[in-house]
Amino acid sequence: MLKPLNTPDDLPRRRPYRVPWRVERLFESHPLVTNAGPVPVDFVRVFSWSPESGAITEHWGQMMPGESAEVCLCGSDPDDTTVTIAWFRQEDSKEYVWRFVM
Repeated sequence: MLKPLNTPDDLPRRRPYRVPWRVERLFESHPLVTNAGPVPVDFVRVFSWSPESGAITEHWGQMMPGESAEVCLCGSDPDDTTVTIAWFRQEDSKEYVWRFVM
């Protein structure tokens, strides 16, 4: 027997979540990543990948609002590197992931 699919009215309502990160390319191989959000983020990890250096992981821990850290892309071409940031929000304890390229 066929079952109807959930319509948008049947789904739980969620508010959009603005990614809290701001990235500035102040230095060629060290982009500055800032928590531009209004709340702390927990267990922040940064994964970078490039053909030259492969996969690299950095553990930043908790980042408070306004706190910044540099991603070290030494030994790779920053223009050919993918950076992924993973973190947990305190309000829902879910993991979020955001990716950018230089």
